[in-house]
Amino acid sequence: MKKQLVAFVCSVLCCTAGLAQYAEVYPSNWWVGMKWNKVQLMLYNDYDEFNQETVRITYPGVKIEKVHKVENGSYIFVDVSIAATAKPGNVSIELISGGKAHVVSWPLKSRTPGKGTTFAQGINSSDFIYLLMPDRFSNGDPSNDRIEGMKDQTLDRDSIYHRHGGDFAGIINHLDYLKDLGVTALWMTPVIENDMPERTEHGYAFTNHYKIEPRFGGAKMYKMLGQELHKRGMKLVQDAVYNHVGVHHFTVTDPPMKDWLHQWPSFTQTTYKDQPLYDPYAAEVDKRKMLDGWFTRHMPDLNQDNPFVANYLIQHALWCVEEFGVDGWRIDTYPYNDLDFMNRCNKALMDEYPKMTMFGETWVHGVAAQAYFTRNKTNTAFKSNLPSVTDFQTNLYGIIPALTEKFGWTEGVNKLYSTLAGDYLYENPMNNVNFLDNHDKSRIYSVVNEDLDKQKMGIGWLLTTRGIPQMYYGTEVLMKGHTNPDGWVRLDFPGGWKGDSKSAFTKDGLDDREIEAQEWTKKIANYRKSSSAIKTGKLMQYVPDDGLYVYFRYDGKQTVMCIMNTSDKAKTVEFSKYPEMTKGIKSVKNITGEQPTEGDSFLVEPKQMMILELVK
Repeated sequence: MKKQLVAFVCSVLCCTAGLAQYAEVYPSNWWVGMKWNKVQLMLYNDYDEFNQETVRITYPGVKIEKVHKVENGSYIFVDVSIAATAKPGNVSIELISGGKAHVVSWPLKSRTPGKGTTFAQGINSSDFIYLLMPDRFSNGDPSNDRIEGMKDQTLDRDSIYHRHGGDFAGIINHLDYLKDLGVTALWMTPVIENDMPERTEHGYAFTNHYKIEPRFGGAKMYKMLGQELHKRGMKLVQDAVYNHVGVHHFTVTDPPMKDWLHQWPSFTQTTYKDQPLYDPYAAEVDKRKMLDGWFTRHMPDLNQDNPFVANYLIQHALWCVEEFGVDGWRIDTYPYNDLDFMNRCNKALMDEYPKMTMFGETWVHGVAAQAYFTRNKTNTAFKSNLPSVTDFQTNLYGIIPALTEKFGWTEGVNKLYSTLAGDYLYENPMNNVNFLDNHDKSRIYSVVNEDLDKQKMGIGWLLTTRGIPQMYYGTEVLMKGHTNPDGWVRLDFPGGWKGDSKSAFTKDGLDDREIEAQEWTKKIANYRKSSSAIKTGKLMQYVPDDGLYVYFRYDGKQTVMCIMNTSDKAKTVEFSKYPEMTKGIKSVKNITGEQPTEGDSFLVEPKQMMILELVK
């Protein structure tokens, strides 16, 4: 009876005041001319017998193929086909009961002019990605710091967990800073609505897929951000979460069907163990716990084997790219998803947007384990079509030990060399996204015990090694902090709030070390923009010698020599030791400029990196 009353009130409001539709429709709109022209609509009304209503559409070119009346009476799923002849307009969906018809409007839009050139460009090795948390970067519009009616009303910059007020307007205000730094692509932690009671600053517990977080500025400002990026020749990367939602998502509080989520007799958390997915000796129960266990109590696990769930998620991905002009797609917790579902979802995006690329978070251990989840050269029963991964191997077992461990047969920079030697497993390792730190890991400046030389060496490696570099906000100005708890690595970017005592944007209040790191980043990142060898060339690395690691990036036009001295002693470098790459040198251009490079040999000081362009 209560749900019937709610339905009646909704109907009255819709008819008399135009304040609400009789039913919610997901996806909230679609487009003519899409390859994905068979759309499954989810209609929702908080009314027990809603699914008893007859559904009718009389719109040229739009046809109902099938109506699914699922076990929860508040939902109706409607399969519609959109013909090539269909024109843009508002499709009227009639819901008929007892001789009365309620009309729900479903917009059918024309596609954005220039599609394929202005967005969905993909992310590749020519790019330099900057990762930031919108709530912690810059507050450009204090009026949206709190939104009436939302569960989390916190606003406290002294807390590492409460909201701080950063938003899209603040990011837009500082896009020129990012461009001048050398950044070409912006990745933000999730921007979808997170109407949870606490810990909403990170964004990974969606509550409505078709609403952009209003405390960031909502859909209007998100579109503006994408447009402003594209005006500057930059790209937009969206953070996608397929594996789970927040416990306050409407499909959790009122699920369409019992198997919408993975259900257990009692709370069962994922084991976080990826090995059973590819282990030839694995027990099935271990695989199920890994895939179907909940990420946390507050993040229920979606059942991607359910075809209605799968359609809901795939269509949302397509909708976001088309609606907001997304160029690339970062996929959260990739190994925890059903991998066959992920292949279908990836294919749908790439079919619709041929240049579109995506990279998955693969926090696993070992090159072989990571290669399993992306396009690879291995002979396994499951073959992933994922173009790219966040390269935790070059981080955990590469650059981190290179900067923090003493040199040994298998220690120190030898780990970086050995990890890269495993690239033969990937179909294209140039697609891998390298990083020094991120929102889940300790800040690199703290990891290297606030050693500026090591920090600069790490940044130099990041911007010259194979693959796609990704920098976490503030790394360029020595932001620090250890995880456990994670809030300490998610502090505010200096200068993002009115009244900040220092600003990375203007350099006001920065000390000499912070400015030095920022200028170092800017110098190498902008050189990278014009270096074909670094952006798309090949890699040749030499076996490290007592802490000295030398590698080259090269193509038919250019050769760049990169020298990392990870030891605590000065090292002599001789060009003649690297004949494949140095034969025929006429002159040398020192990009980093710290050391003279006259003659066949030169000295590299401890904990220093040199980047040399060899002119032949």
